[in-house]
Amino acid sequence: MTLIPPNLVAILKANGAMGRRRAAHAGFDPRPVVKLFNPLGAATWLATELDADGDTLFGLADLGFGCPELGSFSLSEINAIRLPFGLRIERDEHFEGRAPLSVWADTARRTGLIIAAETILRRRDKDAGAPVSPDAKDELPPD
Repeated sequence: MTLIPPNLVAILKANGAMGRRRAAHAGFDPRPVVKLFNPLGAATWLATELDADGDTLFGLADLGFGCPELGSFSLSEINAIRLPFGLRIERDEHFEGRAPLSVWADTARRTGLIIAAETILRRRDKDAGAPVSPDAKDELPPD
């Protein structure tokens, strides 16, 4: 099974090309395209960009220790992870990255987990009846 299908790879690569030109596009803040997760644990990755090498993803990584981080991670390394019971890292086929990555990162850092941030952002989206705005962090409790 392909972890990330070709249509999503194309979007990730287009975002990667734009990301390399960030100096010219200071406001570039894409929405996550792909959510990868450990079905037996809390590890979750939200990817917004894929480098031209076809392996280096950029986005928000959360290994479940309470400190999600923005950065790069390797698709081949994630794909090589073997879990008990023959399971592997999976892609959430129903994921919709409705908020920009900066909102995800801020919300995840404040809650300690991407999955907790997802609950908050989904609830806000549902309550508002509209896509989550970059001001979603205003709804979070103070630090």
